Amino acid sequence: MNTSLYDVTVKTYLQVLGGLANVLEKGAAHAAGNDIDLGELINYRLQEDMLPFKFQVIATCHQGLGCIRGVQAGLFEPPPTIPGIDYAGLQTLVADTITELKSLTEDEVNSLGDKDLTFKMGEMELPFQGEDFLLSFSLPNFYFHATTTYDMLRIKGTQLGKMDFLGAVRFKQ
Repeated sequence: MNTSLYDVTVKTYLQVLGGLANVLEKGAAHAAGNDIDLGELINYRLQEDMLPFKFQVIATCHQGLGCIRGVQAGLFEPPPTIPGIDYAGLQTLVADTITELKSLTEDEVNSLGDKDLTFKMGEMELPFQGEDFLLSFSLPNFYFHATTTYDMLRIKGTQLGKMDFLGAVRFKQ
């Protein structure tokens, strides 16, 4: 079995982001049918000390595409704040992230394994090698934020199942 860095990262990001796009669509339909304000939903927090729904979506995109771009540049920083983003803007962000991930080539991503990068957050700087960063930092964070987004919509009553989260599973062809 030959599994590449591209297979483990980009293909996985695309699968789950496709599921996230579907989850967000179902969340919007549920809100429309149940008089739920999407403006309030994007600021919803599971707990006071957790970041809101909009951050979870932004962070999911950032942990996918942003981590690849960070390894390419040699520097990764936390996701940017996107002032004034609304629910439709979050949906567009997911769609744009999918489009940009699809533009990456296998060779481009597979060449990142040995590349050095620094994760910088404020004054803290952590050194990584590309493959270790993507597999031990990016993927767990990606799943955390995608799952948290899913959970927030479920708590608000959106009818979702595991297959909604999983997206297009890659069956044997």
